[in-house]
Amino acid sequence: MTHDVPTCQAALIMGLGASGEAAARLLQERGVRVTIMDAGGSPAIEARAAALRAEGVTVHTGSRDLPPGEFDLGVISPGIPLTDAAVRQARQRGLPILSELELGWRYASSRMLAVTGSNGKSTLVKLCREALEKAGLNAVAGGNYGIPVSALARQRPVPDWIVAEVSSFQLETVDRFAPEVGILLNLNPNHLDRHGTMEGYQAAKARLFARMTAGQTAVLPLDAPAAVRAAIPSLCNIRTFGAGPGADYRYEGGRIQSRYLAEPVSVAGTAFDNGIMGLTASACVAALAGCGVAPQHVGTAAAAFERLPHRMQTAATLGGVTFINDSKATNLAAMEAGIRMAKGPVRLIAGGLLKEKDLEPVKKILVNRVKRVYLIGKYSQVMASAWQDAVSCCMCAGLKEAIHEAWKEAVSGEVILLSPGCASFDQFKSFEDRGEQFLNIVNEIERGGLA
Repeated sequence: MTHDVPTCQAALIMGLGASGEAAARLLQERGVRVTIMDAGGSPAIEARAAALRAEGVTVHTGSRDLPPGEFDLGVISPGIPLTDAAVRQARQRGLPILSELELGWRYASSRMLAVTGSNGKSTLVKLCREALEKAGLNAVAGGNYGIPVSALARQRPVPDWIVAEVSSFQLETVDRFAPEVGILLNLNPNHLDRHGTMEGYQAAKARLFARMTAGQTAVLPLDAPAAVRAAIPSLCNIRTFGAGPGADYRYEGGRIQSRYLAEPVSVAGTAFDNGIMGLTASACVAALAGCGVAPQHVGTAAAAFERLPHRMQTAATLGGVTFINDSKATNLAAMEAGIRMAKGPVRLIAGGLLKEKDLEPVKKILVNRVKRVYLIGKYSQVMASAWQDAVSCCMCAGLKEAIHEAWKEAVSGEVILLSPGCASFDQFKSFEDRGEQFLNIVNEIERGGLA
């Protein structure tokens, strides 16, 4: 079951990250003449380039100009914006531009469940994949979550389902992409530096549903914007999730309930038994129903679920104080969700590169749940100025100082929570690096006998 494979003899791939490399190998395997360009020249890029050149692929690095030659198709990696000079040149030549996501989807023989949203996508992808596996199906996860879809399209034996995390960057250049089941988990301000406005961001996310047909299922929050709903074709099934009685699937008291279910799905006592993660479980139950799979498998998967690294990950409990690594919270909505999920008064470590300008909406949760904020990174002073009338703010030179200050002041029953609400690249290589450093510092405290 492939999806209208493009007729192509020569393709240009823009970007030599993991997705560009996967697209190159997929196309070359199908006899397409492949050329890759990448403006960078880092050791990682040059290593990929050398390996692909050895396989007969033409690779140009260190240039932003479109390489010479005639191409039938352009494949763009998600990190390259549509304003890039090479993309503009390609469009001036009349070259069709396709997302690597769609390329992989067109060649894949598996059915696809696609997940997008601002926060929590990776957790939902993992839960969906594990629930499908509990149902006895061969399911693999990829997209923004690990393995590119173009690599999964080459996997043998062919999986029954690909569960793909899909970003707004990938959706910008899809054309006919239509997963069997698509989920919009939530929408909060994010990536506005690329999309320009919240409306532009919403429009990119809505492209997930735009090409769906009869028999396919769109799963979205009860309060999804009207612009997203308007993009969904009337022929496909629409299912909503939420906490209120108007949702088709709703979380309530440790259970997912729905008029479409013969009996509720229990998530009591699991990581999904709270007002934030319960919505994730509700979306998963709706999606599994769209896959034709008994939703009770979601409850089984939830009971065995292990949290992803750097997402509300308990690092240690010392002297009754719990240290939690939520480094993956790279925007304010994710930070707020982390605070809500913490079980106890919070000493919050936050800061880095802000993605949003409006810091007011989170002040209510800071007043109600946070004892003190320990601020680090480039925008620490901006955050302190915005929040100091709502919560005590401590300016810290770095992560180690913030952890030690919070630990010095914490009392039993409190939570020291790294949930930065910001990107990490001012002080760290990635959010993973930030989270690993947090874990290492907490381990140092534990080994030092300071508990």
